[in-house]
Amino acid sequence: MPILSIPSAMRKLTGGQSRVEVPGNTLGEAIDQLEALYPGIKARLVEGEKLRGGLSVFVDNELPLTGLRTRLKPESEVYFAPAISGG
Repeated sequence: MPILSIPSAMRKLTGGQSRVEVPGNTLGEAIDQLEALYPGIKARLVEGEKLRGGLSVFVDNELPLTGLRTRLKPESEVYFAPAISGG
């Protein structure tokens, strides 16, 4: 099953878990499964039908262009990170 790495700012929603293994063929399905285990976390990750603004996601060390429709493999690793800006 795909493994989702949880940002430190959201770990209070997962009981301190930094990595959670959930089923899902797409990023959206995996987030839905994460929500089923830890109610309230989806609102921190998703807004409407898109990933929340200010949040980046990496799937298998790549920045996907297909958002929640991104296909996951059983061994996929998903990382959520606050978008970094600077100047």
